[in-house]
Amino acid sequence: MSTPTPVAERAGLRLTPADKVTLTRAALGVGCAVLVVLTHLGLLPDRGWALFLLALPTVVLDAVDGPVARRTGTVTARGSRWDTEADSAVLLVLSIAVFPWAPWALGIGLARYLFWLGGLIRPAWLLPLPFRQSRRIIAALQAVALVTALAPFLPLWVGQAVIAVALALLVFSFGRDIAFHERRGH
Repeated sequence: MSTPTPVAERAGLRLTPADKVTLTRAALGVGCAVLVVLTHLGLLPDRGWALFLLALPTVVLDAVDGPVARRTGTVTARGSRWDTEADSAVLLVLSIAVFPWAPWALGIGLARYLFWLGGLIRPAWLLPLPFRQSRRIIAALQAVALVTALAPFLPLWVGQAVIAVALALLVFSFGRDIAFHERRGH
């Protein structure tokens, strides 16, 4: 009897070690989405331990896939794109979780998608940007801020303040990128 072939391989897609980390993070993100729905249905408490404890490793794994790709020599454009999509989806899910007590958090979850929609009107916005470490740091802080806001052991106002600061940084970052594109005159 033959060993079953993974679906990804049958589709002609070979998963790298970093892809497997990203896939794990995406699966945890789906789990977070389920808990968010259950919370919004009133079946789980707001700022409950279950979502916090699932969101924490989901966010931590975001810091793992890049180094794994570099260490294994498997950095690919596809992997980078997949990482970005997983990040965006997780941010949207967690921002929906935080929405009841910090509605401005939705700005964090929607920012990348709104930027992309803006790129349909201003195609230059979709052109590659020069590398900026600050962009990466600000993006990573968004997930940390959302998990902080979910922490059941912190006062509510702490999470609200952290989300407000994170969103302000994100608006600055996207605004700087838009200004860069507009200055180029594309």
